[in-house]
Amino acid sequence: MQAFDTLAGVALPMPRANIDTDAIIPQRWLVTVTREGLGTGLFGGWRYDTEGRARPEFILNQPPYRHACILVAGANYGCGSSREHAVWAHLDHGIRAVVAPSFGPIFYENCLNNGLLPVVLADDEVAVLLQQLQHRPGAACRVDLRRQEVTGPDGIVYPFSMDAGRRAALLQGLDDIGMSARQMAQIDAFQARQLREQPWLR
Repeated sequence: MQAFDTLAGVALPMPRANIDTDAIIPQRWLVTVTREGLGTGLFGGWRYDTEGRARPEFILNQPPYRHACILVAGANYGCGSSREHAVWAHLDHGIRAVVAPSFGPIFYENCLNNGLLPVVLADDEVAVLLQQLQHRPGAACRVDLRRQEVTGPDGIVYPFSMDAGRRAALLQGLDDIGMSARQMAQIDAFQARQLREQPWLR
């Protein structure tokens, strides 16, 4: 997966709580096992009408936000089903970080396993960011994983914390398979020793 270090760019405000994975990527887009093209379906039920035409009032269809790379949302973002497509849709659209007071636990893990950075900030801090972003369409934020900081449009810095091991994996672009692959020498040595000591396992 792509490593994450520092990201700066337009931030998309989604001032709603409990945005579930069905809203993030509706079922009719779940026809692939790859992420390519899923960005088109990001928030598809809200983004398009029943004829498939873009709804101009929906924020993602408005010019200032079409190339947003950071999303700021309300609490419990990504709740609901375990569909990994919800994370893939963000990445395919170009969103690489989501800032919220809390996340659905399965969505959070899927983020970490695919290189989408989930940042947890306090409710009041997210409320300030959302207010600024809504009043300044197209305003930018900065997310620095190495320093574990989010910088708002006004320059205020908000520290965040996360598990050190998961942070290191994101910085290096390593998913679970990649982490395991780094231990192949030890794995091979263990298997060779086990076969010597327990040959009946062959």
